[in-house]
Amino acid sequence: MLSLEQIVRDPDKFRAALVRRGENPPIDRILELDSSRKALIQQRDVDRAERNTVSRAIGEEKRKPTPDEIVEMRETGDRIKAVESDLEGVQAELDAIVLPLPNTPLADVPDGLDAKSNVIVRTSDGATDRYGSAHWDIGPALGILDLEAGASISGARFYVMKGKGARLQRALAAWMLDVHTEEHGYTEIDPPLLVRPETMQGSGNLPKFADNLYHDDETNLWLIPTAEVALNALHQGQIIDPGVLPLKYVAQTPSFRKEHAAAGRDVRGIKRVHQFEKVEMFRFVEPETSDAVLEEMVGEAETLCKRLGLTYRVLKLCAGDIGFQSAKTYDIEVWSPGSAEWLEVSSISTCTDFQARRNNTRYRPEAGVSTRLPHTLNGSGLALPRMWIAVIENGLQEDGSIVVPEVLVPYTGWARIETL
Repeated sequence: MLSLEQIVRDPDKFRAALVRRGENPPIDRILELDSSRKALIQQRDVDRAERNTVSRAIGEEKRKPTPDEIVEMRETGDRIKAVESDLEGVQAELDAIVLPLPNTPLADVPDGLDAKSNVIVRTSDGATDRYGSAHWDIGPALGILDLEAGASISGARFYVMKGKGARLQRALAAWMLDVHTEEHGYTEIDPPLLVRPETMQGSGNLPKFADNLYHDDETNLWLIPTAEVALNALHQGQIIDPGVLPLKYVAQTPSFRKEHAAAGRDVRGIKRVHQFEKVEMFRFVEPETSDAVLEEMVGEAETLCKRLGLTYRVLKLCAGDIGFQSAKTYDIEVWSPGSAEWLEVSSISTCTDFQARRNNTRYRPEAGVSTRLPHTLNGSGLALPRMWIAVIENGLQEDGSIVVPEVLVPYTGWARIETL
């Protein structure tokens, strides 16, 4: 959530920053409502002070209130109630305007409104001119992917992995978790998959993206679209003690998304589906360190791609293409020779204090000083099933078998997926 105080202090800065994202921010209306809010608060405080003065005088004189004082106190109380009602309405409108506003991009985020303006930062060594069969052909031929069964069970954009295909996905996730926990210092979390509306709002998914989320009407719980939602909420409403930051969490969970915005895109195979597994990295850090931490997290995700022997590239996203809660984002894409395209397997973002403010998460830098808002960062480390696709398509041999990356063999128990 953007800071109302900061918007009011420098409205032109926020207007310009949000315009970079393609927004038409109602800054003038925010300023009007804030002015009304302050006037109402002042009036309420004046009336409360007046009522307190009369009450105190009556108490000090140890007497009953006069008829005129009773009338005056009643009228004052009615005014306070009316002002508080007006104040509640103004605050509700302010929240309704400010909550859907995205985070502001950092200064070094490239200008541009769509993916055409994203900047390739670096590309790893490896061939991108090699082509082969696509996973939607390889998987069924090997008996490790059943698209028809997924559609029969649940409908379009669902799938079933079988046998060594399912084992390969499990191996990928277990290996990534082990690298993050044993080498990168993350604490593994197994969070709930259903969360309260406040939790979804704290991450930035509500109210703006309600139409793309799965919801249970009876319990008013929401299925997470990413583990980021739950990890971000681990300290909601809390003050983190001095010396505790940075906090580093990692989780493997399913992700659930309706994908309305992707209608007609990536309809073949399992590149864009309603339910998929993902390993998610999340950090709470002190603001002064977040820029360096973002680069570190990108390096952690790159490490996984390198060890799997995949060709990948890193992109810095432009202002119009970063996520709602993000202030700066890098995407990592791996080369998919069968689909002949780059597949996004990680988006790594700094959200500055945007989520912490929505979540009322604070930290105390040291004993006896005021609390501050931490910065939050998140990133896929990495996303399945696209990593599964990359391993399958890049490992395809002329005889139709799949060579499994060496780092996964201890987790699979075999080095090759043979043809039927």
